[in-house]
Amino acid sequence: MLEASLAGQLKSLLERLTLPIELVSSLDDGPKSTELAELLTEIAAMSDKVTYERRDDDARRPSFAVRRSGTDIEVRFAGIPLGHEFTSLALALLQVGGYPSKESPELLEQVRNLDGDFHFETYFSLSCQNCPDVVQALNLMSVLNPRISHVAIDGALFQDEVDGRQIMAVPTVFVNGELFGSGRMSLEEIIGKLDVGAADRAATAIAQKDPFDVLVVGGGPSGAAAAVYAARKGIRTGIAAERFGGQVLDTMAIENFISVPYTEGPQFGSALENHVRQYGVDIMNTQKAAKLVPAATENGLVEIELESGASLLARTVILSTGARWRSMNVPGEDQYRNKGVTYCPHCDGPLFKGKRVAVIGGGNSGVEAAIDLAGLVEHVTLIEFDSVLRADEVLQRKLRSLPNADILLSTLTTEVVGDGNKVTGLAYQDRTTDTAHTLDVEGVFVQIGLLPNTEWLAGSIELSDRGEIAIDDRGQTSVPGVFAAGDCTTVPYKQIVIAAGAGATAALSAFDRLIRTGVPAEDSAAATVG
Repeated sequence: MLEASLAGQLKSLLERLTLPIELVSSLDDGPKSTELAELLTEIAAMSDKVTYERRDDDARRPSFAVRRSGTDIEVRFAGIPLGHEFTSLALALLQVGGYPSKESPELLEQVRNLDGDFHFETYFSLSCQNCPDVVQALNLMSVLNPRISHVAIDGALFQDEVDGRQIMAVPTVFVNGELFGSGRMSLEEIIGKLDVGAADRAATAIAQKDPFDVLVVGGGPSGAAAAVYAARKGIRTGIAAERFGGQVLDTMAIENFISVPYTEGPQFGSALENHVRQYGVDIMNTQKAAKLVPAATENGLVEIELESGASLLARTVILSTGARWRSMNVPGEDQYRNKGVTYCPHCDGPLFKGKRVAVIGGGNSGVEAAIDLAGLVEHVTLIEFDSVLRADEVLQRKLRSLPNADILLSTLTTEVVGDGNKVTGLAYQDRTTDTAHTLDVEGVFVQIGLLPNTEWLAGSIELSDRGEIAIDDRGQTSVPGVFAAGDCTTVPYKQIVIAAGAGATAALSAFDRLIRTGVPAEDSAAATVG
């Protein structure tokens, strides 16, 4: 069932089990149940601490539980957790089997202390790179707290549930039968939604922090590089990030980061954070910046106000807030977001199997999305505002060769149409004839470029007409002591390797400023520049 390399990895991991576990399946006569039985039998043969038994005690079939023998501690999967979810399966086996989590002790204690009975259900797709983080966080919570349970459900295998609950984006999480959230969520974010006092406690702790020598705002490739380069200089470095990894977490495949032939966004994002942590950087996750207040005096402290109400002070600041997917800004888009309107074809594509969909955007990302979707859906229509596609010619030829794909050029999307619950169509205007049309679709995949995350900086720093932070060749902004790097800036070519290099440049420039300005006497105890 498992490839030899995966089987070898899993067998090695199972040597770390300290407690016996049981694999308990519920199956039917279908081919997927046969596959699952083969997988569980293979896993049980890898370790004398693992046993397998078929009990058919769950209505969802095929499904199985990973249960700590003699206890009620378990993790449950409905489906076959391979693909992106193989890591979730491996971690579930380890954690149920007594292997400790690498999450911080503070977070683990928060989970244990959660007050309430929570039954979570997460719908995922095997091609979704965002789903494992949510699945793994909730699995861990169900292992740590006996009042929490979790089942991870492959939406492609349980289409009736997906249709009945009108799920059109993954991951989608329900708690006690009610919608809890959709999209990528970290363990910290999930805990924050359950523990109403967590945000206030975090804000209080942040407000008490001493000023930083370098404060990085944003945790993508540029922010991570900036933090590493600053911390290696031996100066007090902090990083405040809404989600560590940034937009790279939504990237399917990375094949152009030099020396790394292939990796995927979530793995790359995790590697970034692990590297930063090796240098003792003060990482403040789930923190979104709301306002920048320039220093009141020359060489004074810059203030970053956070949405939580807390503020951070620093002698130099590096802005690396990145960018996000650009919206169409047409009626119906926000109303039907995650109800047919989506921005991740890799994640949500399997939920539209056999349906008609549209892709907005004729660049590489749009054409690649249309090609991928054509292998899943009944029909895909690519819509491009311009009179020509901008994607690479090899991609255009591939798309035009597909029998279930159409291309509409010189087309303006005017509205996302729906029935109040889900998308039913897309209204557009033919720009060559000025005639209006409606396309019958159930999904709209938006792929029209990026928008810098800089709205919060308006009025406090110089921005370009596209909203990008204006910087010079050293990463310096219009505000003394404030530098910037990455996709939120005017630097051309928004690429991971370029963002990382710009982060290093900004950190070195910030360090150079600290050396040249010296350390104010009142801050000497908190700084180690030199």
